[in-house]
Amino acid sequence: MAVDDLTDLPGIRRVGSGKVRELYEVGDDLLLVATDRISAFDVVLPTPIPDKGRVLTGLTAFWLDLLGDTVPNHRITSDVDVFPEVLRAHRDRLRGRAMLCRRADMVPVECVARGYLAGSGWKEYRARGTVCGVPLPEGLSESAELPEPIFTPATKATDGHDENIDVGRMAELVGADLTATLADLTLALYRRARDHARERGILLADTKFEFGFVDGRLTLADEVLTPDSSRFWPADQYASGRAQPSLDKQYVRDWLAGTGWDKRPPAPELPDEVVARTRERYVSAYERITGTLLQGRPTEGSD
Repeated sequence: MAVDDLTDLPGIRRVGSGKVRELYEVGDDLLLVATDRISAFDVVLPTPIPDKGRVLTGLTAFWLDLLGDTVPNHRITSDVDVFPEVLRAHRDRLRGRAMLCRRADMVPVECVARGYLAGSGWKEYRARGTVCGVPLPEGLSESAELPEPIFTPATKATDGHDENIDVGRMAELVGADLTATLADLTLALYRRARDHARERGILLADTKFEFGFVDGRLTLADEVLTPDSSRFWPADQYASGRAQPSLDKQYVRDWLAGTGWDKRPPAPELPDEVVARTRERYVSAYERITGTLLQGRPTEGSD
């Protein structure tokens, strides 16, 4: 059976294509469509992960609802049944995968919050005792929980890789006042999400947010707290001093690292077992965080 990559909605103008998402113009608004594509090391893999797009859109919708009293967001609706008439013919393809949004003038910086020492932060800490220039106490181990969450912004370099920067550099790019506002807002959102996830048995190690301006108002935009933009760790398997099992695409990265692939296109096909286990991790993150099965039924023991 052919995989629907959602790169063509007849009658609808596509205005952008990312590693995972397709972007369409709908009147004055934008339609964000999450596919089942997966990327690693900034390369789109040839093998999709079934239901991944539904997990990304569903989790984003959940978090936007939960965090809506903290900051406005650009979502109009993710309910395909109330999408504009021009999208009616595409409802079945878009169901669970699409979000109609207002256009936003995006801030050109990713706003990252870290509560645990992992990834590029762990590498920098081992070399210099800092993360994005933020000094940390001595003697921390891999995956250790930080004394307090920290704000560590990043930009996109010309080759597409995230490039960590310090707060001073962010202030040069977008201004000191906006930098301070976004730092406070990022950490407030992280703390609320961290506490909710922890209640559901998941540790939110770190995450990135993107913001823009809609009609001059600062607005949360794009995906929010998904396994593609966050590190989710099962709390019952956590132990500092080592890398953690994860409910995100780290499993795929680890498999790829063991193949000898040089991280340049083309990437190798994923075996069926890797696809199935990756899907399990994405779906588990969705169901544990939302308390709802991906099919829409409450999970056992949920509120």
